[in-house]
Amino acid sequence: MIYKVLYQESELDNPRREFTKSLYVDADSSIEVREEVEKNTKYHIEFIQELDEKHLEYEQKDPSYKLTEF
Repeated sequence: MIYKVLYQESELDNPRREFTKSLYVDADSSIEVREEVEKNTKYHIEFIQELDEKHLEYEQKDPSYKLTEF
């Protein structure tokens, strides 16, 4: 399953929508995604969303779409 992770690059800054970034991870559960992101980055996770088939298809049309591997 592919998950979209919305995050801020720094835990020290106040979260602001303008600075929210996203990455995409293939994992079995959102718990696994959270563990991997927390273990491998210093990002402040705002939200983890499981992408259904249509949403994933939409996201893949964006040129910046890239599956992140840890």
